[in-house]
Amino acid sequence: MNSKITSLLRWADDALILGQRLAEWCGHGPVLEQDIALTNISLDLIGQARSYYQYAAELEGSDSTEDTFAFHRDVPEFKNHLLVEQPNGHWGVTILRQFFFDTYHFYLLEGLRKSNDATIAAIAEKAIKEVSYHAQYTAEWVIRLGDGTEESKAKMEEALDLMWMWTPELFESDEVDSEAVTQGYGVDPSTLKEAWTQKITQVLGLATLQVPENPWGQTGGRNGNHTEHLGFLLAEMQYLPKSYPDAKW
Repeated sequence: MNSKITSLLRWADDALILGQRLAEWCGHGPVLEQDIALTNISLDLIGQARSYYQYAAELEGSDSTEDTFAFHRDVPEFKNHLLVEQPNGHWGVTILRQFFFDTYHFYLLEGLRKSNDATIAAIAEKAIKEVSYHAQYTAEWVIRLGDGTEESKAKMEEALDLMWMWTPELFESDEVDSEAVTQGYGVDPSTLKEAWTQKITQVLGLATLQVPENPWGQTGGRNGNHTEHLGFLLAEMQYLPKSYPDAKW
């Protein structure tokens, strides 16, 4: 598999897996408005994943389709970051996980808008309009919860303890990223860290939350090494197409 297809799958897998996680909130949100908001963000992310998968299938030039990539790969073949596969937990955990990813995602798309690949640039141009809203929405919720009641603040501190160790992986670079930069169609994730850190620090400050000092992070997702949570997520998401692989919809 060439580096461009791998890059497309990485971006798509992040969006698909997080979209699937958010879809679990449908019908379970704390109030109707937020239930619908998370469901809409989920749909945005799955739509972005479809665009990347469709282009990857086109480049691969085989019988692959977007459904092949989404429903007929196993855990080690997925290249999403570990952050996005983590369980939803309570509302604060979901919001903080989303805020961390949205902020990273925004800066990634800013770079991809400048891609010399017209299709990637077009996907990023459309997606960044959606992700700008996602990032604003989750930042406002982080501030509201962190600077809210004693209970909401305690829950956000708990969420920080759970989610922070998954964030360093967002900025790891490897030969696939180097190839993407050299060829002009991608972004080096390590170059996004400074802007991400500044934004995270600013919002956590407004939320009266402390940025964790522990720099250690769990990694492996980009290489197909995942937590046990992804297997359960895929088992549910892929059950129908794997049970009836020849079905036409």
